[in-house]
Amino acid sequence: MTTIAVLGSGTVARTLAGRLTDGGREVVVGSRDPRRAAERWAGSGVRLTGLAEAADSGALVVNALPGPVSVEVLGGLAAQLAGKVLVDVANATDSDARGFASGLRYPGGSLAEEIQRALPDVRVVKTLNTVHEAVMADPTGLATPPTAFLSGDDAEAKKAVGGLLGELGWPADWIIDLGGVESARAPEAFVLMVGGLVGALGPVSFGLSVAR
Repeated sequence: MTTIAVLGSGTVARTLAGRLTDGGREVVVGSRDPRRAAERWAGSGVRLTGLAEAADSGALVVNALPGPVSVEVLGGLAAQLAGKVLVDVANATDSDARGFASGLRYPGGSLAEEIQRALPDVRVVKTLNTVHEAVMADPTGLATPPTAFLSGDDAEAKKAVGGLLGELGWPADWIIDLGGVESARAPEAFVLMVGGLVGALGPVSFGLSVAR
């Protein structure tokens, strides 16, 4: 079975890796500081290693790194990522005093486009950045069905990512293909609403949904 690499070792990485491991997938998590992250991942059943080794071992790679550092860090892994599908679930923003997004790092563009530009040999697909981390791996837990969007230039890569979403619990009719990688601009901008939504709803899990 295809090994999946998750780059980043924070809460998003743990949520995704846990669901995939429970489903029988072999998952390798890459950390910028694996020695420091080792205690948090003890007993998880997931192999924790450095970023380069993880990227090299996974046929499909998930970018769960912090958005502001993603382009720089992934650019240093070009050799390991060449030819692979990179699933970008991050948002690159500036933050206000509360830690919520106050502005986009790439206005007029998107993080997904910047990653694709930096890694032309990689097939970048944007998804899952419009839902809370808990919803990424448990979409049926919300009262209203959320929507997962796909943005990317490679049709086969998006098909592979659609399959991955299925393993994470997403029904096919909850997934919308928006088109090329430039279409990631709109869903990435949703993060600017999160601070206001948390203020209105409280600290609950939620995600963007298209009513139809």
